[in-house]
Amino acid sequence: MVSRESERVEVRPRRPHRRLVLLIVLLVVLALVPAGLLVAHRMVTPREQLVTVAPGELSVSADTIGEWQIGAARVAVGVDRLTITEGELVVWTSTPGEAFVTAARGQVEWKEHRGYVWPTMHLNTTFTDQRIDTVRAGKDSLLLSGVLVGGDSEVGWSMEVTTRGPGGVVVDVSTDDDVDAVNLHSHRSDHAPVHGFGAQFTEFNLDGRLIPIVTREQGVGRGLQPLTFLADLTEGGLGGTSSMTYGAWSTFLTEDLRGVSLDPGLAESHAFAVADTRDPARVDLQLWAPRLRAELVAATTPAGVIAVQQGMVERPELARWTQDGAILGLQGGTDAVREHVANLLQADTPIAAVWLQDWTGQRTTSFGERLWWTWQLDRDRYPGWEELVADLAAQGIRTTTYVNPFLTDPTDKPGTAIRNLWAEARDAGYLVRTASGEPYALDQGGFAATLVDLTNSDARDWFAQVIADEVLSDGVDGFMADFAEGLPFDAVLADGDPVLMHNRWPVLWAETVAQACALADKPGCVTWFRSGSLGMAGESALFWTGDQLVDYGPEDGLASALLGSFSSGVSGWPLSHSDVGGYTSINAVVRNYVRPDDLLQRWTEFAAFGVVLRTHEGNRPAENHQVYDTAESREAFARMTRVFAALAPYRAEILAVAEQSGVPAIRHGWLVHPGTAAARVDNQFFLGDAILVAPVLFSGADTVQVTFPPGRWVHLFTGDVYEGDRVADVVAPLGTPAAFVDAADPRADQIREAVRSSLT
Repeated sequence: MVSRESERVEVRPRRPHRRLVLLIVLLVVLALVPAGLLVAHRMVTPREQLVTVAPGELSVSADTIGEWQIGAARVAVGVDRLTITEGELVVWTSTPGEAFVTAARGQVEWKEHRGYVWPTMHLNTTFTDQRIDTVRAGKDSLLLSGVLVGGDSEVGWSMEVTTRGPGGVVVDVSTDDDVDAVNLHSHRSDHAPVHGFGAQFTEFNLDGRLIPIVTREQGVGRGLQPLTFLADLTEGGLGGTSSMTYGAWSTFLTEDLRGVSLDPGLAESHAFAVADTRDPARVDLQLWAPRLRAELVAATTPAGVIAVQQGMVERPELARWTQDGAILGLQGGTDAVREHVANLLQADTPIAAVWLQDWTGQRTTSFGERLWWTWQLDRDRYPGWEELVADLAAQGIRTTTYVNPFLTDPTDKPGTAIRNLWAEARDAGYLVRTASGEPYALDQGGFAATLVDLTNSDARDWFAQVIADEVLSDGVDGFMADFAEGLPFDAVLADGDPVLMHNRWPVLWAETVAQACALADKPGCVTWFRSGSLGMAGESALFWTGDQLVDYGPEDGLASALLGSFSSGVSGWPLSHSDVGGYTSINAVVRNYVRPDDLLQRWTEFAAFGVVLRTHEGNRPAENHQVYDTAESREAFARMTRVFAALAPYRAEILAVAEQSGVPAIRHGWLVHPGTAAARVDNQFFLGDAILVAPVLFSGADTVQVTFPPGRWVHLFTGDVYEGDRVADVVAPLGTPAAFVDAADPRADQIREAVRSSLT
């Protein structure tokens, strides 16, 4: 799973006799290996070893004990802990008697393959005991300093505390230059649930986890067995684990209603990090840099914590045309697009846009059909492109396409001659290089590609202009901005250390994309990203949760898309969505993973109550069910798309809140009804605060268990009323998702009427 375009990704050997051997091996393994060992593969992989520093003792000099006022915050140094308050709120505190800053010397080794990266950490010397020797108060800051002790060695440390504008404080922790990793240990009440750290695809509560903060390919199966085992066996470790994600960054909050986020403006904040929530009294964040700057906030409600933490970000507005209907993922050329659009319109499907990822052409590799990453229109595949875009626009349908930050050499591309952008970038010195100075050719599964060096301002200007001139020409209104998670750690860049730049690459890519939209003079340009890091939300309005399997499961299927929305939503991605139907289809020897029609319908029901409803044909379109296949599939899709479009007025309010405050549109129950049973389940969600949805997350199921918050809840499709503060089994046949509106909400009647009208 290395790209987003149509491709054949088969976790199987190429020769029949090898396939038989693998099948025999698998059956033997399944017979002899305890099931628990296969399940354990979800959490660890032999390629990856994570180690963190546990804090030692905190000692405080007698003359440093006291309290200091820093703006609205009060900093108290006690005999055994540091506490920062703001009025009645505890913004941050350390665990009594334990060091809150520690450090280490060591190194991280990296293994890489096609965007997959695995860290192995080595801690040579740890400095676990902390001493506060001096406290100096300035006009608007407080400086604490002392030493960290490890065995017979010690290093210096300091922490400057300053106010943070709209709420909370900023702590800037520095250590001696020969330190490789610094750790911040934040106290929490006993096993207080922890949320965030980017797009994580496990339970919303991350308590008891060891979480690597690194952007990378998320893997195939991600623990689903035997698929993950087979992907590792046949494709060199590409099965993935539950900790692998395209978007990971150091932002979290706890149910003590406190939040911590590294400052994206500091280069070191993008360094590799590890979050450790295994101790019930702490959240440990180990950053592989000698300096750490964190923003610490608190509030009285869960949504309030996010609003304080994320409210300073100036986010672009998502173009409201995205709310008018589906964004249809189509391929195959001009005639195919016209045919599918006409058939879906005939079924009364609201269509906001088409998404034509194969606009740049396809190539055949050993994995099947792949795109040509040359970023120019393939006129052989799309004859009459300008007329197609214009005709669609005349029907109120926008056109969007695809681009990523790689370039390939088009020398062997058949058809009309085009610009060789790869050669232009090579000759100008705009490509990421190897140590020998050559363009860094990265294996993409059948062909090689090279990243544009986004640390080179001239290269970024050039590539932004290419995107403006080529990708956004002829009436195109946006694109999927793919990849950005695969910068090699041994690359040579025009500016910066690739180890620090790896996690920052998605931000550089987003900045380049925003520049391209500006150059094309398209303020309503819609782009969406799967790779993420600190500081990215200010550059893009829309994200998606990566490459799910065509499956229902929580490891890598529909349920995982919901989980990823929850964690990324509280981490700074307030508007995210997923590929309707999933993306990855694989023949895994003992099972051929293809998308069934019921999954496609259930995913559409899920997306109908989301931020954007965008379909994907998947990596094996011909072998998977599509929304346009039959009259029945078209009608089912049209029905839910009409529901999506009918909710646009309500959703407009939710989008505005998300853009202004950072509070996500798709909300876990904890954000809406904290302290209730609905705040403890991960299988349902709220769109805003008035609509509750319990999607069907199991194949063949026609009922769902709904945990209702207090109040009265009205089924949007049947009109049935459910009393709150209880758990109920609700019938949910295909086409009638379990969606409810809070009867006490002033918009309830308007929402119910909008949905009812869309169905008639």
